[in-house]
Amino acid sequence: MADTRYRAAPAEALRIEALGELTAIFDRRSMQTHLVVAPMPELLAMMGDAPCSAEALAARLAEQFDLDGEGDAAAIVAERLAELAALGLVARA
Repeated sequence: MADTRYRAAPAEALRIEALGELTAIFDRRSMQTHLVVAPMPELLAMMGDAPCSAEALAARLAEQFDLDGEGDAAAIVAERLAELAALGLVARA
């Protein structure tokens, strides 16, 4: 699954509202509201319009948050992407 690429839902399909430590994501396509915590909304924002892999997102996170790159960030991001896919907020590209 290292090379699995995902595409985020189109930005116009989602309404994202921060609610303290939670974030509500309303999916206009399914008419469902999902309550998520970090880093789910951040991952969606970082994905943009182009398909990307867990490795690419982990690298973006490391750069933005000045992480040292140790550990298995790509595996953790891959798990979060699978969770977002189960919610219908991202899809395999």
